[in-house]
Amino acid sequence: MANLNVAATMVAKKGKEKELEAQLRGLVGPSRKDQGCLSYDLHQSLDDPAVFFFYETWESKAALDQHMAAPHFTAYREKSKDLVESMEVKLLKKLS
Repeated sequence: MANLNVAATMVAKKGKEKELEAQLRGLVGPSRKDQGCLSYDLHQSLDDPAVFFFYETWESKAALDQHMAAPHFTAYREKSKDLVESMEVKLLKKLS
């Protein structure tokens, strides 16, 4: 099976941008060490500092599932639940 790409967009609640940024930055190092992680890159919108975007590449869906169950990711979900206004996650396959 081909690698699995993830595009995840999070929008911070008004006034919570810095707190969410800190939580998201804290995910990068541990996530890059997760088994099956090929890339894990965090971005912030230049137009709207409340909008954050992860672009990730995983060896497989199983690797992504393990990442989502990892202690650092489950801790992030708990700590950020009051910081995120909205979130959209798309699973993608590379065509070319």
